[in-house]
Amino acid sequence: MNVTVFGKGNIGSAVGAQLEKAGNQVDYVTTKHKADTVADLVILAVPYAALASIAKEYQQKFAGKTIVETTNPVNFKTFDSLDVPADSSATAQLQADLPDSHVLKAFNTVFAANLASGKVGDNPVEVLTAGDNKDSKELLQKAFEGSDLDVVDAGSLRRARELESIGFLQMTLAVTKQIAWTGGFAVVK
Repeated sequence: MNVTVFGKGNIGSAVGAQLEKAGNQVDYVTTKHKADTVADLVILAVPYAALASIAKEYQQKFAGKTIVETTNPVNFKTFDSLDVPADSSATAQLQADLPDSHVLKAFNTVFAANLASGKVGDNPVEVLTAGDNKDSKELLQKAFEGSDLDVVDAGSLRRARELESIGFLQMTLAVTKQIAWTGGFAVVK
């Protein structure tokens, strides 16, 4: 399968490497390398602040596609809250900006090092995903078959808010040195 990954930082590189391990062809889009076309599966591994401009620039190219956003919209000035309303999420905002796309939340509850290794401690990485389109969730899951990551359906788009809260909590624990940047939460089945 072809997959387009926006961003080649820690998250984009780790997710891209796992996609390649699963046998996918990954094309990266960066600020220096724009995309003329995008695959049916697009991963946005960019900062929260970049989502709106990417949505505006690529809205037509994203129509009908599965768009996975990975952000934790943390207020980095205070590091005390999320930068989205309490009844919303970055994912819901992006879905509103991309009404003709199928937007999912994923990868934000796992640190980049864990995405790269496929482990959180001794546990395999379970990528929690939220969104309203069943086919898009199945496409994401299929893309990672054969990788070190297991994609788990965490529910509807409304669950993206909780995933962002989990990601924020995990970051808070790492910043305050209560866990390492290779630590975090694991889903044990």
